[in-house]
Amino acid sequence: MIRLENLNKTYRSRDRQVHVINDVTQTIPEGAFFTLLGPSGCGKTTTLRVIAGLEQYDSGSLWFGDQLIACPERKLFTPTSDRDIGMVFQSYAIWPHMDVYENVAYPLTTGRRRLEGAEVRRRVTEAVELVGLGALIRSPSTALSGGQQQRVALARALVAQPRVLLLDEPLSNLDALLRERMRSELTQLQRKIGVTAVYVTHDRAEALSMSDRVAVMNGGRIEMTGTPVEVYRRPRTEFVAQFLGHCNFITGTVRERTSPGEGVVQTVFGAVAIDMESVPAAGSAVRLMIRPEDLMPVSNVADTDALQIHAELSGTMYFGEHQEADACSQGQSLRIKVQGAALADGQRLALRLRQPRCWAFAAA
Repeated sequence: MIRLENLNKTYRSRDRQVHVINDVTQTIPEGAFFTLLGPSGCGKTTTLRVIAGLEQYDSGSLWFGDQLIACPERKLFTPTSDRDIGMVFQSYAIWPHMDVYENVAYPLTTGRRRLEGAEVRRRVTEAVELVGLGALIRSPSTALSGGQQQRVALARALVAQPRVLLLDEPLSNLDALLRERMRSELTQLQRKIGVTAVYVTHDRAEALSMSDRVAVMNGGRIEMTGTPVEVYRRPRTEFVAQFLGHCNFITGTVRERTSPGEGVVQTVFGAVAIDMESVPAAGSAVRLMIRPEDLMPVSNVADTDALQIHAELSGTMYFGEHQEADACSQGQSLRIKVQGAALADGQRLALRLRQPRCWAFAAA
């Protein structure tokens, strides 16, 4: 288990200072695939580098299990070489003058943890086989594809059998098809060996598809941590909601508060049942979050039991497995995502909610 307690780091220049890590407290469970997700400049890579010992910070405590790794207040800093970590960088950092075997063996042949030749050969062979490069173990690194270089970097990070695996946007340099394949391979490998993995990305598809837990960062802070389903379906803030994917926001007024986290809201389209962290009193304004895939065409427009949104489509886009369009109704434009239906600009249709309840936020 990794614990970050009240971590702070500030970059200072002549005319300003930036809190790149702002009072971050977070627990990363043992054996989990944990992702730091956020836009460029939010502090996610700096947080990873702090965990790795590649970056000093101003205050707070960093723990690996029961061992205090770093604490500026106590003038304690454990060097990277003593943190029992493996790291995969965005650039892979493969040595071009070494073949696959030599690249993977490098952590075992340098520094204080050097091993004997037979043990090095055994571990390197196991690591290379683990990432599916056994047939290329003596191939020059310059002859490898991007995906193969990524596997070499991963094998090199794992060969010393680290307690923690740190990955800094390792798939960002791959093409889309290979990136999708590597997501699956990487998560299966992590679950097979059970290492604690901390993964940094700005790609929501990577975070949602690969992670056990996701921490969404913004402005140096962690805005929310949860499972992929929780951060996507029940985001704590509107920033989290929007960063995880397109959102439609509809303003309404609380008509009834049925429990602390449930109620009924009146909108221009009709009444909608809601869930939220804390439903305000009746008469309060709220904003309903509706994902594009949560709106679907009504097959029977005579069905008066369901809330219906009558809209005209524009900006239709074809993606193969689905179509998207802007649906204009009551002066509001709503993005919809539909499978198995042909959409066209100018088309008029009725929409209803796919689910009976919406997640909501208090209006600012």
